Amino acid sequence: MESLPFAPRPNPPTQAGAAPYLAQLNDMQRLAVESLDGPVLVLAGAGTGKTRVLTTRLVHLLSTRRAHPSQILSVTFTNKAAREMKDRVSLLLGMPVEGWWLGTFHALAARLLRRHAELVGLKSNFTILDTDDQIRLIKQQLEALRIDDKKWPARVVLGVIERWKDRALTPDKLAAGDGGDVAGGRVVELYREYQARLRALNACDFGDLLLHNIAIFQQHPDVLAEQHRRFKYLLVDEYQDTNVAQYLWLRLLAQGQNNVCCVGDDDQSIYGWRGAEVGNILRFETDFPGAKVIRLEQNYRSTSHILAAASGVIAHNQGRLGKTLWTDAPGGEKVRLFSAWDGEEEARLVGDEIETLQRAGRSLKDMAVLVRAGWQTREFEERFLQLGLPYRVIGGPRFYERMEIRDALAYFRVIVQPDDDLAFERIINTPKRGIGDATIQTLHAYARANAIPLTEAVLRLVDTDELKPKLRATLRALMGDFGRWRDQVGRIRHTELARIVLDESGYTAMWQADKSPEAEGRLDNLKELVDALDEFETLEGFLEHVSLVMDVADNADGDMATLMTLHGAKGLEFPVVFLPGWEEGLFPNQRAMDESGIAGLEEERRLAYVGITRARERAYISHAANRRMFGSWAAAIPSRFVEELPEADVERMHDATAHTHQDRFSSGFDAWTHSHGLSRAVKSPARGVGERPVVLDGRAYVTERKRPEVAYRNGERVFHQKFGYGTIVWVDNDKLEIDFDAAGRKKVMDSFVVPADKAS
Repeated sequence: MESLPFAPRPNPPTQAGAAPYLAQLNDMQRLAVESLDGPVLVLAGAGTGKTRVLTTRLVHLLSTRRAHPSQILSVTFTNKAAREMKDRVSLLLGMPVEGWWLGTFHALAARLLRRHAELVGLKSNFTILDTDDQIRLIKQQLEALRIDDKKWPARVVLGVIERWKDRALTPDKLAAGDGGDVAGGRVVELYREYQARLRALNACDFGDLLLHNIAIFQQHPDVLAEQHRRFKYLLVDEYQDTNVAQYLWLRLLAQGQNNVCCVGDDDQSIYGWRGAEVGNILRFETDFPGAKVIRLEQNYRSTSHILAAASGVIAHNQGRLGKTLWTDAPGGEKVRLFSAWDGEEEARLVGDEIETLQRAGRSLKDMAVLVRAGWQTREFEERFLQLGLPYRVIGGPRFYERMEIRDALAYFRVIVQPDDDLAFERIINTPKRGIGDATIQTLHAYARANAIPLTEAVLRLVDTDELKPKLRATLRALMGDFGRWRDQVGRIRHTELARIVLDESGYTAMWQADKSPEAEGRLDNLKELVDALDEFETLEGFLEHVSLVMDVADNADGDMATLMTLHGAKGLEFPVVFLPGWEEGLFPNQRAMDESGIAGLEEERRLAYVGITRARERAYISHAANRRMFGSWAAAIPSRFVEELPEADVERMHDATAHTHQDRFSSGFDAWTHSHGLSRAVKSPARGVGERPVVLDGRAYVTERKRPEVAYRNGERVFHQKFGYGTIVWVDNDKLEIDFDAAGRKKVMDSFVVPADKAS
C-alpha cells in the first residue's frame, strides 16, 4: 500500500481520548462513522449532521489505514456538495484532496469512461455536449427525418430522451410505440439516430456518461473486476435522489467489496418529477442483504416544536422507513398557523410580520418565504415593494422579469404606446411568424431614415414592394391585430382585452403546444399576470405600476428577504420561514396527485416536511379562505397537511383586522344570497372559528351558520358556483365528494354547495 503523507493513529481509541474528529460526534453519528464493514444505510434526517458523518467517515477510513485515497469512491449530487466535502476533508486532514475519487456522478463516470471509451465506440478525448449542443443536434435529426420541429420542438424531444436515459433505457430496450405520438410516433427511431450521430462526432451527453459505464461493466466483466479491485469503499450522498441509471451504476460498483455506505433521507425525496426513485433507498436492505441501518434523528437546526410539526405531517406517509427527529435544545416557539381572507391579505400578513421582526432586530436575510408554485411569488413581491422591503427571488427571475411576462407586457405596451420600438421588436416574431433578422434590419433602416417608429415603418412598407409578398401579408395581419386591440381599449375590461391579446396573437397557444417541463409554469404565470391586471383601473395604470416596481426592484441591494420555491429550498435553512398557500389543490398540488396518485400525494407531503424543516427558530404556515387563481375566485379548503399538524405544537393565530367588504357586492346579488342562507361578506378569522367563507360569482360571502340546515346524503343533487351541478357520492361530516357533471369528481366542504332545487 502506498504510504500516506500523514501519520494517523492506526487504532484510534473509542472511549475518552478519542481522535478529535470522533470526539465531536454524537453516539449515532459515531456509529455511522465507525461501521466500516459491509453495506450501511445512514438515514439522516434534516439537520442531523449528514455532511459531517460523510466527511468524518472518509477521514476515519484513511486514519485507520483501511484504504488509501485512491481506493475510496465518494459520490455527491452537485458540484457544490463535492466542493464542500473536499474542503471539510482537507481541513480535517490538513492536506489537499485534489485528484481523489470524490465528485458528482457525472464527473466520476466521465473519468472512468475516458479510460475505456473505445469499448463503446468512442475515443478517450470524446466531447461532452451541453444542452445547447444537444438541442442543435436534435434539430438536425428532426430535419433529417422530416419531422415538423414546430409541432415537436427539439427541447421536447430531448426531454423524452433524457427521461429514458435516467431510467437506463437505451434504444435497443424500447419498442417503436414506447414514445407515443412524440415526434410523430418516431421518437424511438430519432433516439437511435441521435445516439449514432453522437458516436460519429466522438461525443456523448450527460446521460451517456452513466449509460456507457453501465454497458461497459455489464459487457466486459474484466473491466468491472478492475473497478472492484480499485475501490474498497463507496460513499454515496443523497441516495434518495438517485435515478435508475445512477442506482444501477452504484450497484455494479458495490458488488465487489460490498463496503457501500449510502447516506440519505427517504422523507426528503422530492424530485420524482425529474427521475428520482424513492424506491432505491426503501429497497436498500433487500438490495444489500445484511445491511446495517443507522438512523440519525438528533437535529441541530430546529426547535422541538418545528421538528414535532414536521414529524407529525410526514408520519402519514406509508412509503417510508421511519424515524422521528428530536432535539435537546431548550425552548422554542410553536409553529404559527394563520388563515387569511385571500392571497392578497396573506401577503400583507406575511409582510407585516417580517416588518415586526425587522424592527425587533432581525435581519431580512434571516427570513424566507417558500411557495409551492412559482406564480405565488407575485403577490408577495408586490407587497414587499409596497412596504419597501428588499427581497431576492432565488432559483429564477422576479415575476415581472420572467420571459413570458416580459413578452406579454411588450404586447400591452405596443397597444398603449405604438411608438415603443423596444417592445414591438421584442414580439414582432414571437410567436414565430417567419420574420427574420434581415426584415427587422430593413424596418429599422427605413424607420431611422424617415424618423418614424417601427410600427409606422411597417404600415408604410406593407404597401410597397420592399418586402416579399408573404412577409407583407404577415405584417399587415399583425398591424391589423394591434389596430383592433387598440380600438377595444376602454370598450371592454382590460383583463378581458389581455386574454384576447394573448389568445389571438398565438402566444398562449405557443406555450400550450410546448411540451417542455417549464411550459405549464409559464402558462400559470400568464394567468397570474391577468389576475394582477384586475387590481388596476386601466391597462395604462398597470403598465406604469410595473415600470415603477421594476425600478424599485433593480435598486434593491444589501440585506434582503428570500423568496423561492420549496423545491429550490432543499439543503438550505433560515431562522424564520413562511410557508403560504397550504390549501387543497395548491399544496398538495392537484396536478401531482392526478398524475401520480398516492405516490404523488406522498411526494407532496415530503415537500411539506422539507419546507417545515428549513426553519431554525420560527415557522409560519398560512392558508387563504379564498384564492383567486387564473382569472376566477374559488373557495379554498385548508390543506390536509394542516390537519396533520400536531395540535400541541401549533399556535393558531387569528386575524384581528377582519373587516366587512360590503362595498364589493351589489344589492341584486344580496337578494340571491339571502334566499340561500348567506350573509354579506365578513372576513373569516382562523379556520374552525366563526363562519365559513364561500365565494359566489367572484364575490366573497360567509354562511351565517357553521353547518347547513340540511344534512347531505349520498346520491343527492347539489350546485356549486365553480363546478356547477353534481351528485354526492361520499359524505364525511362536513366534507363531501361530488361527481360534478362537467368538472368531474371533486372534494368540497358542505357549506360551499346548495341543494340543486334551490340553485335557480
